[in-house]
Amino acid sequence: MNISHQVLEDEQDTADFHRFSHGLYIGGQWRQSADSREIQVVDPSTEAVIAAVPDATIEDAAAAVEAAANAADGWRTTAPRRRSEILRRCFELMTQRSETLATLISLENGKALRDARGEIAYAAEFFRWNAEEAVRITGEFGMAPSGTNRIVVDYEPIGICILVTPWNFPAAMATRKIAPALAAGCTVILKPASETPLTAYALAALYQEAGVPPGVVNVLTTSNPGPVTAALLADPRVRKLSFTGSTGVGRVLLAEAAKHVVSCSMELGGNAPFLVFDDADLEAAVDGAMVAKMRNAGEACTAANRIYVQSGVYDAFGECLARRMSALKIGAGTDAATECGPMITRKAVDKIDRLVNDAVARGARVLCGGKAGSGTGYYYPPTVLCDVPAEAEMAHEEIFGPVAPISRFETEADVIARANDTEYGLAAYIYTRDLARGMRVASKIEAGMIALNRGLMSDPAAPFGGVKQSGLGREGGQHHGIAEFMEAKYLAISI
Repeated sequence: MNISHQVLEDEQDTADFHRFSHGLYIGGQWRQSADSREIQVVDPSTEAVIAAVPDATIEDAAAAVEAAANAADGWRTTAPRRRSEILRRCFELMTQRSETLATLISLENGKALRDARGEIAYAAEFFRWNAEEAVRITGEFGMAPSGTNRIVVDYEPIGICILVTPWNFPAAMATRKIAPALAAGCTVILKPASETPLTAYALAALYQEAGVPPGVVNVLTTSNPGPVTAALLADPRVRKLSFTGSTGVGRVLLAEAAKHVVSCSMELGGNAPFLVFDDADLEAAVDGAMVAKMRNAGEACTAANRIYVQSGVYDAFGECLARRMSALKIGAGTDAATECGPMITRKAVDKIDRLVNDAVARGARVLCGGKAGSGTGYYYPPTVLCDVPAEAEMAHEEIFGPVAPISRFETEADVIARANDTEYGLAAYIYTRDLARGMRVASKIEAGMIALNRGLMSDPAAPFGGVKQSGLGREGGQHHGIAEFMEAKYLAISI
């Protein structure tokens, strides 16, 4: 495999990150796919093919399960302190090589380098956090109400875990699953998105260097995810599926996992409302909107998808946001000056364009942007729309791009009803100087995560996840993330 961009040459440890070119990562070894087919990796900034990775088959999936099963007993019986030290070493290596990894993400994903750097810092933190939590997994001990026996509850690793991650955060979505699974004592098989596989393989080499034993982490890339994932779930040794992606795909995977009664954690789509009340600090609200909307150029499940602004500050907010959005520098992700990179594919650009055209046709006004660019690269300009009607498609469908749709509201009750008028319930944002109002509204918003006077909510120390059609279970947090990868075992002991 060859990478046309010489972006990795500045690091002394460059050779370590070329080891993923050897193939799939199974049982601590690099191998080609069973049929030797490959997946081409495209730079969204240039549309050039920059690499090719193995295209895993069902046979490769079976080999990965075998490797994870062979490593399972040794890893689950590894002392928690030793597991903790290995996870800590993963954090240290990711931090040391953050610039190399960030550049790799920008190359294959297209996101602005500043966003990629933030992602690596966030992704590494899951290893540090779970290194600290790995030695704090405790059980329970008590007396039965009858007084006839003691109740002992132990927590054990759930077993082999299938981890399916998306393209928009190729490092963070992987480490958010891998770190707690390893802390719990599980072995895993990671299936990263075929659009952004290079980061997953670079990190696999890093885990190996950090001391993760062979077979504990395995990585498969495939262009045929349905049959390959189905084959993985059909193996009775597989006991967990953790998926991050669209609600539609999540439903399909839930149905497949149900055939084999496999435990599932699902972090699915979002349609986040962003509420700005008349008494909000307007400058802070615009700052927050820029973060909530433009993190990763809007390609995030927590992105502000519906911006509701109260009448008293409606015009001022729209004008200020449009001014800020139109000033963003568009360019290749690997360019340090870029503030908004390309979308992941041409299909993504076409979807955004369709949603914008639909909103305009229904009466929305364009304050900036609004037209897909021509030329090379999958670019869409930062766009602000005002007077977006409730019936617009973008009010009910994730935009997943740099488009900020603004709608007016009058009363608290009205905006709460509109915020909840969606099948999704992942994230929400509220801006008000009235703390009582903020807490009151937050309690009525149907979402798993709410940011009050903040444009960013993600934190490895906090539980991440949604309600309604936005998912099942939580990732991160003091115990939530690790608990997803453990089973409670109850012992009744006579006294």
